[in-house]
This record gives sequence, structure tokens and C-alpha cells, in this order.
Amino acid sequence: MKKYVIKLNDKVYEVEMEEVTAESYAAATEAAKAAPKTSAPSTVPVSGGQKIEAPMPGSIVSVSVAVGDTIKKGQLLLVLEAMKMENEIVSPVDGKILSVGVAKGDAVNPGDLLVQIG
Repeated sequence: MKKYVIKLNDKVYEVEMEEVTAESYAAATEAAKAAPKTSAPSTVPVSGGQKIEAPMPGSIVSVSVAVGDTIKKGQLLLVLEAMKMENEIVSPVDGKILSVGVAKGDAVNPGDLLVQIG
């Protein structure tokens, strides 16, 4: 642990940060891969359509769509928690949900297929 003192708007904050090494990151990644998934994806990816992939590693907090749903651009697809922040993943296009590759509680890595829209 490293301690830092930060002054912001005339307030002083003491912050402790844990240094992440390549070994500790690799161990955490392997543990996440080895952990059993809470449920299987609802469908397998199909050819064509717009693929929505995970932009960062994290875990799925909620899935707001199901296969066959018609959606609009900007509509909430799912919530991805990364670094204790909840990130809303929204649709970049209008369309129909062709596949959902994740379920609540799943751990994802960058590039993993989340949803496919046709």
C-alpha cells in the first residue's frame, strides 16, 4: 500500500492505493476465468448484425433486454460494473436483439460479446 496526500479545493485528502503488479493482475484474471458462471448465455452468437462488446473488464449487474426484443438507439441494454462504477451500455442502433451473450453476475473481459443487434 502506498499513501498519498492530495489537496483539492483547499481540502486535504489522504489516499491509500494498492500497487497492481503484472503477477497480481494475472492471478486475478485467472481466478475470474476459473470461477463458474452463474448462468449460461441465452443464445449463441449469430452471423451478421451489430455486435456490442465489453469495453472493459467487469461484471454484469443487470441485463435489460432479451432475445427478440425490439430496441431503439440509446436504449439501455445492460449495466456493467467496473472498478466499483456502474456503466450503462446502450444501443448504438435501432434493431432487434439477436443474441444475449451474458447474464447477471457474469464476469467479462474487454472484447467479450455482450449483445448482438440485427
